[in-house]
Amino acid sequence: MLRRRPLLRTAATTAVVVGTASAVSGGMRRHEAQQAQQAEQAQQGAATPPPPAKEAEDPYEALTKLGKLHEQGILTDEEFAAEKAKILG
Repeated sequence: MLRRRPLLRTAATTAVVVGTASAVSGGMRRHEAQQAQQAEQAQQGAATPPPPAKEAEDPYEALTKLGKLHEQGILTDEEFAAEKAKILG
């Protein structure tokens, strides 16, 4: 006569092992996907070049523009003097 108990016990143990293996495998896949996404974001961030630096405007041109704005009445005397002092240093 065949014993059914060891067969059922073996089937139950196999089910537990398979269930645990699939849970661990799924967790590892999620972790690897998360790492790949973070790496991709880091590469995109590193690949973005910094904005170009503003070219220094010629002080003569800046003063000319400033003078025109002052003549048109767009800048007050105080604003004109403050901006002129910034340009001349």
